[in-house]
Amino acid sequence: MAKWGQGDPRWIVEEREDGTNVNNWHWTERDATVWSKGKLRELLVGIAMENETGRCEISELKQVEGEASCSSRKGKLIFFYEWNIKLAWKGTIKESGAKHKGLIEIPSLSEENEVDDTEVNVSKKKGDGDILKDLMKTTGTAKVREALGEYLKALKTEFTTGMILPTKAIATQELTVERKVTGNPLQVQASPVALGVRIPTVALHLTELFDTTVEQLYSIFTVKDLVQKFSKSPAVLEAEKGGKFQMFDGNITGEYVELLTNRKIIMKWRCRNWPEEHYATVALNFVPAPGQTELQLDCKGVPVCKEENTKFCWQKQHFEEIKGLLQLTTQNA
Repeated sequence: MAKWGQGDPRWIVEEREDGTNVNNWHWTERDATVWSKGKLRELLVGIAMENETGRCEISELKQVEGEASCSSRKGKLIFFYEWNIKLAWKGTIKESGAKHKGLIEIPSLSEENEVDDTEVNVSKKKGDGDILKDLMKTTGTAKVREALGEYLKALKTEFTTGMILPTKAIATQELTVERKVTGNPLQVQASPVALGVRIPTVALHLTELFDTTVEQLYSIFTVKDLVQKFSKSPAVLEAEKGGKFQMFDGNITGEYVELLTNRKIIMKWRCRNWPEEHYATVALNFVPAPGQTELQLDCKGVPVCKEENTKFCWQKQHFEEIKGLLQLTTQNA
């Protein structure tokens, strides 16, 4: 057995705000499918090309099937993506003003092939207009591949923000010593060092309808017995301003910031596996509807790499379980 302080440094959790994944050693994975579909639509729809004979434009993303994900292990990012994409295009012949339509099919965009080698098939509906098809097969294909390259660049930069956190060694490098230009040439001054790690975050907005009254739904979030019933675990609850709460065996903790009875709850909220001392701000608005109550959730400050887990926590572990409790209460009434 290793002596205290002499263990493998990859597993030592100390002096790190993100101590849950020290030096990015553990395997983490993030689903990029939903983000990718939006990004592909943004980059592909609206692409236009023109020459002396006509003008064409990609008008619609008709189909995008597949998936994408990004994994982190030992400080390295591993990407997986596989897409089957179908686009609609339309064009106009300048001399006659005739309009034509067609399709662009990308049967396999994946990490197995370079973007420049990706198959792009252009077709046109029956009739004249081959000059437009030729424009799409040449200039159009080049622009489509360029857009696919932009998607992959964004996947590897924009989407992965926050997945690789600064290691202790990198953070130490930020503490530099610089000599003063004036005054005593031997005098040194340490440059300011920011404490902690800046965590990229996102905001979530979710709405859900419940077949119950505002009063009953509000009580499910503020009465200890009801919280324990829907969470199926012990809870600690002080439903007052500044009061603490702990749910799901301590996996969810926080503090009540504001409570407006049967109207609104604002709280500091975090998951156990988030960076230490990092909290999101959660606002729950209870909106009455005929025979129902609409719950509007706004959650700001969620770590980017925990976005999907946080959605799952609210939608599956909160909303679905609360609906199950309400259904059971109705049956037993």
